[in-house]
Amino acid sequence: MRRRAGRSVCRQEILMLEREEYVEQAYFFRMLGERLPKNMPLQELLRQTREEILASTNLPYAIDFLRTELEHSGVFGTAMARLPHYFTPFQTYVIQEAENDRGRFDMRIALAILRSEAEYRAEGVSPQGSFLFHFEVLCRNRLRYDKGLAAIASDPLYDQNWREWILFVRHQVGFIDLADLVYMRSEHSEQRRAAQRGGPVEPEKPVLFGEKEGKIALANRGKEPLYLFAALQRHLGYPKVPRPKPQDDSVEMLPLVLRRLERIEVRLKMMEEEQRGGLDITKFYGEHPKLPLPPAD
Repeated sequence: MRRRAGRSVCRQEILMLEREEYVEQAYFFRMLGERLPKNMPLQELLRQTREEILASTNLPYAIDFLRTELEHSGVFGTAMARLPHYFTPFQTYVIQEAENDRGRFDMRIALAILRSEAEYRAEGVSPQGSFLFHFEVLCRNRLRYDKGLAAIASDPLYDQNWREWILFVRHQVGFIDLADLVYMRSEHSEQRRAAQRGGPVEPEKPVLFGEKEGKIALANRGKEPLYLFAALQRHLGYPKVPRPKPQDDSVEMLPLVLRRLERIEVRLKMMEEEQRGGLDITKFYGEHPKLPLPPAD
């Protein structure tokens, strides 16, 4: 089963982009995320970042298409949907959710997610790690499982066996724990079943996860899915999903604190002068313009 799974992944790699494309994508999403808080127009950010991208990749052409769509419709998620040979359906889904006015999904988090995913693909991606990363994105950000899992299943990384299982998870999410779904399609589950029957048995369905994934999933049955993701990241080095950073209010609070300190200082000076012998309030009078004298009779 391992060799069959390996051959299927190799066939799918033909449909994947070159490594330099993912490296430039990661840089593109990182620069957009860092420059968004500067209140620059997104069209200008796209134009500026395009000049920094390697011209030997296809990303500059994709950025031009995104900028054109942004100028006409105000969003660029629709442009990504029209470039399925370059952007994956899950990348498009994440951006469209961030552009949805009714949702609470922040664009900066969306860009950080796409950056992490592109970095993972550049380093060498596996179907197991990619699926668990995408599923954790849906869990942590409370995105819609129905559309999200449909987008995940359309990724060219997955072969037919993976697509069928992801669509099965799509219908079973909420009814069966993810740990159980992973364990049932793992090599560890098949080993335990063979030990119970006293010999090797033919798997009923293709094995998608390895022995270690199966052990970790078995140990996390009945627990929160986030514990499963954290354990897989600790033991198998799967990529972590970016989390929203707490907002730093110190920058906005500092001017308010300084103004309050100035007011307190003025009040203390007034109290000291009053204790010394009286407060001369005439110095607080404003200068009045001199009125012309009435004409003499």
